[in-house]
Amino acid sequence: MRKTVVSLFAGGVLSATTLAQPISIIPEPVQMIMPRIAAQYPITPFSAISVKGKGLESSVVFLNDYLMKMYGYQLAVNPKKTPTDINLQVQPIANAVAGTYTLQVNNKGVNIIGQDETGVFYGIQTLLQLLPAAEINRSLPLSYINIKDYPRFGYRGLMLDVGRHFMDVTFVKKFIDFIALHKMNYFHWHLTDDQGWRIEIKKYPRLTSVGAWRNGTIIGNYPGKGNDHTRSGGFYTQDEIRDIVKYAESRYVTIIPEIEMPGHASAAIAAYPELSCFPDEPTKQFYFNPKSEWSGDTTGKQVQQSWGVYNDVFAPTENTFTFLQDVLDEVIALFPSKYIHVGGDECPKTNWKKSAFCQELIKSKGLKDEHGLQSYFIQRMEKYINQKGRIMIGWDEILEGGLAPNAIVMSWRGEAGGIEAANSNHQVIMTPNSYVYFDYAQTKKEDSVVIGGFLPLDKVYNYEPIPKELPSGKEKFILGAQANVWTEYMGNPSKVEYMIFPRLSALSEVLWSQKGKRDWKAFQQKIPVILSRYQQWGINYSNAYLEY
Repeated sequence: MRKTVVSLFAGGVLSATTLAQPISIIPEPVQMIMPRIAAQYPITPFSAISVKGKGLESSVVFLNDYLMKMYGYQLAVNPKKTPTDINLQVQPIANAVAGTYTLQVNNKGVNIIGQDETGVFYGIQTLLQLLPAAEINRSLPLSYINIKDYPRFGYRGLMLDVGRHFMDVTFVKKFIDFIALHKMNYFHWHLTDDQGWRIEIKKYPRLTSVGAWRNGTIIGNYPGKGNDHTRSGGFYTQDEIRDIVKYAESRYVTIIPEIEMPGHASAAIAAYPELSCFPDEPTKQFYFNPKSEWSGDTTGKQVQQSWGVYNDVFAPTENTFTFLQDVLDEVIALFPSKYIHVGGDECPKTNWKKSAFCQELIKSKGLKDEHGLQSYFIQRMEKYINQKGRIMIGWDEILEGGLAPNAIVMSWRGEAGGIEAANSNHQVIMTPNSYVYFDYAQTKKEDSVVIGGFLPLDKVYNYEPIPKELPSGKEKFILGAQANVWTEYMGNPSKVEYMIFPRLSALSEVLWSQKGKRDWKAFQQKIPVILSRYQQWGINYSNAYLEY
């Protein structure tokens, strides 16, 4: 893993020779006009911010926090002196897209006007990219410019899997900052899986006392070359989750929690074996890959220590439905998002086929087969989620056996599932593994362990979320897209950063910028400035783009 990193949010002053940089805004704005004669307006420690209207407190705090981290000072807000240097204002515009803003730098200072509060926040993200890497003679010169901008897609997301490897609160907040800095607005938080349950549920304490920990983890690529024999895990308390949700809201990022069902349930079953079709059968006996070395106790139900898909899934019993409804009650109370993700992917039907109870349920409900049983399971949970005033999202496997009436489909196995759902007038979030799976290698010379695949920067950049196969009039069902960060081979935050950067910058332009404004050659010219920004932020990133 190539590593290029400086200290986190380093505030030191760089030499003057490193300061000159072209204007490179990521994602590319709708319109950007510079005057014929270049000029600059300086921001200094004595500059001030003017705020007109209410609801912009979060934007001001974000701006001042960034200035403090990067340059060592904050600016006064609404001082008695006039005029001020940075002026923020909400000014609704009829029929404007949410998040629309204008930004102007001239001899009177900086003016950011948002169609709404979110628009002002996005204008600030653009302003931050106009700032030099460090001060020149104790000032931050801003080039004169006029920008008009708004997003192409309403859903611009990034998913983080913490089920495979737990990431602490500090990094989760940093991850949210990455989303916000790229004008993205959804954080899909994958909280449960076979290898760990990461959210405190008061009614079921064993989910975290047992399900949040595993006795070991395979070494190397699946099926592994051994086991590290190290107990690992962790979980977020409900107080920590409330804090993270509030943090995200202050950055206009919505968190979508994912609670996996009916598959990827080993951690929950380890905590409560009665949720399994065969409660008395030990996990080790039916371990999916016997070549993987097992660590610790081999009796009873255990949290899985290897990656992959496992046959021990939730039994569709009344007890299981009660359990999941109780869990969702606490999840919904923590997350104000209108969307709740239930997974629904990679659910083997082996145990359901063997289970006399499941076979009788299929018969009594008049279901066609086990795929119909999964549809019954998902539709029942969707009905409960809808009763709570929320909308269910599931991976494209929820199409199998019949799609739940109001569900949103995340199409990950290519684009076919998204096309099918949109043709059926269901909303879709595109997340095909061939374009936006950031756990895939970004170089053919990868020197760290990754899951496989090959997803270079240019392929991410050239992705088009609206499939060409989609009939006219159906494109309105494509809400947007997101990248997924599955962490089987990302055991620490530095590796996560290495895998998402610079691909996240490319994706942000795919989701925000108008299709006609995207240009791979132009984006390549921005890369040096993008990387200097990463260095300023103190993050790890890949240099794989240098290969082409």
